[in-house]
Amino acid sequence: MANSRLRKLGNYLRPYWKKVSLGILALFFVNSLGVYIPLLIRKIIDELNVTFSFKQVLSYVVVLFILASIMWVIRIVSRMLIFGIGRQVEFDLKQKIFQHLLTLEPSYFHSNTAGDIINRATSDVDNIRRLLGFAVLSLANTLFAYGLTLPVMLTISPFISLAAIAVYPFMLLIVQLFSNKLRGEQLEVQEKLSNLSELIQEDMSGISLIKIYAQEANEKRAFTELNNQLLQANLNLARTRTTLFPLVEGMAFISLLVLLWVGVGAIANGTITIGDFVALILYVERLVFPTALLGFTITAYQRGEVSVDRIEAILSVEAKVKDLPTSVPLPQEKVRGKLVAKNLKYIYPGSETPALNHINFTIEPGETVAIVGPIGSGKSTLANAIPRLLDISPGSLFLDGYDVTYLRLQDLRNAIAYVPQESFLFSTTIKNNIRYGDPVIEHPFVENAAKQAQIHEEITTFPQNYETLVGERGITLSGGQRQRSALARALLIDAPVLILDDALASVDNQTATAILENLSSGNERKTVVFISHQMSAAASCDRIFVMDKGEIVQVGTHSELLEKPGLYRSLWNQQKLEELLK
Repeated sequence: MANSRLRKLGNYLRPYWKKVSLGILALFFVNSLGVYIPLLIRKIIDELNVTFSFKQVLSYVVVLFILASIMWVIRIVSRMLIFGIGRQVEFDLKQKIFQHLLTLEPSYFHSNTAGDIINRATSDVDNIRRLLGFAVLSLANTLFAYGLTLPVMLTISPFISLAAIAVYPFMLLIVQLFSNKLRGEQLEVQEKLSNLSELIQEDMSGISLIKIYAQEANEKRAFTELNNQLLQANLNLARTRTTLFPLVEGMAFISLLVLLWVGVGAIANGTITIGDFVALILYVERLVFPTALLGFTITAYQRGEVSVDRIEAILSVEAKVKDLPTSVPLPQEKVRGKLVAKNLKYIYPGSETPALNHINFTIEPGETVAIVGPIGSGKSTLANAIPRLLDISPGSLFLDGYDVTYLRLQDLRNAIAYVPQESFLFSTTIKNNIRYGDPVIEHPFVENAAKQAQIHEEITTFPQNYETLVGERGITLSGGQRQRSALARALLIDAPVLILDDALASVDNQTATAILENLSSGNERKTVVFISHQMSAAASCDRIFVMDKGEIVQVGTHSELLEKPGLYRSLWNQQKLEELLK
């Protein structure tokens, strides 16, 4: 598992291996100079111990200043390169996650909350950025510090050097003992943060409902509870870190104390010179910071491990509905709009009851067909199956004789305009919402689509007409206005097939009937699939399919279906009774 994560991190870095190599090479030069400078100081001290000259001291100071300045410049370059790569990987991952999410079918977002997805695409990506910036830099710096410094220390005095670093294996053991605990606590922090993000996202979306039912106090309590859980998770993590890091740093400084204790005796015995002793002190101090930083590096890696898993959990999800290597194109100008279903069946994952059970029908080009039935009868499932928003089986649904599962998705969906039950509008102008399918189309076409959807007259009464901002999810519009705006958006792209999934539920029967009659008239009639509970509007359609328990149980015109007993007559009578009781 750990090797898998390392491979993933390597894959993130692979496009930038040249910059990574250059940054690490710069660190190598920095550490080489860091090893050379104490040797130069040793030489200076030993020489000045014999003959002291102010001019000689000044020249050495100038040399040391120049070397230190060179180190400073190269270190800045190395940090800019490596931290810059972390930022670039952050950009790439966000792009990759967003593009991958666009390929997934709507069912994925029904089972995974927006707050959790957003947290993974931001907080977890940020953790990886830190790992590939800070951790890579500190790890390379630590390796070079030890790899270049220890050999030089051993040439000066093997015994004193080994005595000074004798505590380091214990320090690494302590880090290892804490690593699993850090990983688990970091995972808990990420999960609690996701829960809090989900609550915020839900409450901001449902703020009107919260106020209508006066549930501010309950939501406040819920937020306080989740926020407290996040606080406790962070405190647990901080407690572990604040226990580990002082231990690591304290054990690193023990090596300096050992050096002072052993080194003084070595100078007295003449084993080493004062210059040797000062150089060893400088070398041990050089190792203190990388060693203490090892704890932070481990923490960054622990966070990065958790975040890699959480991000890859998104990226590893394969779209069930996607283009096949054998998918064929479908030019829109050739689409007539004939829809045929042959034993169409669909079962939702985790369910045993078919949502669609051996559906068979033929809808001719330009025909307007209403689909009615009780709630849960499979109407919306059928609407989602036609543009392949569901993973249906091959050989069960055809558009103009083409099996939709073998058509390129973009071509199939360009041929179908779909207005779902929820009339989602973006937080922009009503004009931009209507022309979403063709963002550069000219205004007269937008206005014409609005007129077909019976919304133009109302838009002209808005403060800025078509430039009026509709607010998040179209909150400033009524339900009927949102539905007709969504309908205008679908009509603008002029697709040969139009599916309305209860898309006029908030529109009165008279307006809904007028819209349907407008769609079914003219020389270039669309194939319209009208799913609705509005029986009066459905009665004006060419044919009506009656669904129940995933099956089409009746087919005919309004008058034909009323003449014989069955579900349609019951639904019609029920709605007429409800209208009388209002």
